[in-house]
Amino acid sequence: MTSKKIALLMVFTWFFVGGIGHFIAPDFFLKIVPPSLPLRIQAVYISGFFELLGALGLLHVQYRKCAGIGLFVLTITVTPANVYMWLNPQLFPKIPELLLGLRLILQALLLAAIWWAAAPESQTK
Repeated sequence: MTSKKIALLMVFTWFFVGGIGHFIAPDFFLKIVPPSLPLRIQAVYISGFFELLGALGLLHVQYRKCAGIGLFVLTITVTPANVYMWLNPQLFPKIPELLLGLRLILQALLLAAIWWAAAPESQTK
């Protein structure tokens, strides 16, 4: 299996499992949405839907680039939730503070993986 296919599988799994999580455990995701944002529970379900849609789009070559762009944008738009967690570790006592900071670094790596995995083969050679 090529490194690009491994990255594609990892990105798919991240968003597919995460997307399902939005529907199975919406209360957890609601806790990480900054209270200042409107329509918080709706945002949880909408982002979960688009995570699933993007993950499934990655599986089809004809939709992969579009799905990658969508997941890239989605990942950027959920950044406030990750920053909120990092700035308010006392609200998430079960998660070590170090992991909250590493999550932001992981998000940057995830963005790179999305971009690379979803790019057409001719753009990654």
